[in-house]
Formats: sequence, structure tokens, C-alpha cells
Amino acid sequence: MAIRVLIADDQEMVRAGFRAIIDAQPDMEVVADAPDGVVAVAQARRLQPDVCLFDIRMPRLDGLEATRTLLAGRNGAGPRVVVVTTFDTDEYVYGALRSGATGFLLKDSGPTLLVEAVRAAASGESLVSPSVTVRLLERLSEPVKDGPAAVRVLTERELDVVELVARGKTNAEIAGTLFVSVSTVKTHLEAVRAKLPARNRVEIAAWAWEHGVVG
Repeated sequence: MAIRVLIADDQEMVRAGFRAIIDAQPDMEVVADAPDGVVAVAQARRLQPDVCLFDIRMPRLDGLEATRTLLAGRNGAGPRVVVVTTFDTDEYVYGALRSGATGFLLKDSGPTLLVEAVRAAASGESLVSPSVTVRLLERLSEPVKDGPAAVRVLTERELDVVELVARGKTNAEIAGTLFVSVSTVKTHLEAVRAKLPARNRVEIAAWAWEHGVVG
């Protein structure tokens, strides 16, 4: 089945451009587009798309608040949100991921990365523009004081998986590095999500940097 996508951006030309790129893919279709966050949330609740592409700066309800509103109380269920914006700032990136977004993409990343981000989100993965990934994770916050104690909630192998997630590795790459199956990696990640206040891979990566799992 096609990946169902909702686009929210206050610029009509951006919405039309994204629609053209996504509808050209054999495994994707745009089910709706919205000019602001209020309409986007209402459409997402009604249509239940697989992936939502939200701009940050939108009238009435910005992309960060729209993400929080849409995902509140869902515990990881519901649409995946990828924030797509012109503004490459730590504040926006951090706010998007902490709001529950699965990915963060700059508008000048190009159509290929846009399509990859949609596919990644639909499959439960995450994609952050390469130009901001390492900088973001290194600067998310100062290491927390309870870092060592918090890390002890995970097993040694779970920490191995978490570190590789924080370095941007896919499940297949993690499996190859640790000489385990992809299904085993997925099992470890489910266990990690159950133990940590993390809803997705990006939040797991943020937790890893905050708690000193990644040097």
C-alpha cells in the first residue's frame, strides 16, 4: 500500500512542489495539504496519514505546537511527523524532536532526501538532515547529573545498540556491526523504548548524547 502523506506549509508553492515530488513516487500519495497548523492537525486526525510533513513557521499554530497537539497521548501511535524547514537552528531542531517529530529536514536538502525521510518515517526510522545531525546531538544539552545512574537501566548490549543509533546507523548497519540479526536489533530497541522516556530513534539518540553514552 502507498505511504499516505499530509503536507502542511503556509507557502502554496512549497506545498505544490512537495506534492509533485511525493506523488511522483510509486509507493507514496499525498492525501491532503494544509496552509496552517490548525488545519493540518484537523486533517491529520480525520485522514490518519502515515506521515505528516510540517513546516515550523505557520500561522495560527506553528509546526512544533501542531506536532505536540497531534501526538499528545498517543505513546508513539499515530502519524509520524517530519519537520521540514528553511531555518537551521538548534532551537528549532531540538524543539521539533522534543515535540515528537521523527525527523528534521531542511528545505534545501533536495527531493531525494525528502523522499528518503518520508520512507524512513513510515517504517519507524528517523532521518535528520546530515548537515545538522552531529551538531544537533552534540549540543542538545549539557550532560545530565544523573547520567551514570540512568545509563545503568540498560543492559550492555542495549547500550551498544543505543550508541550506534546515536551515531546515525540504520538497523541493518547496527546488525552488521554487532553480528546479530535485524530482528534482534529491533527487539533491543523496543526494550530500550520501554525503559527510557523516548518515543523514537531520534529521542533515543538525544538521550545517548545527554547521558554520555556517545563520547
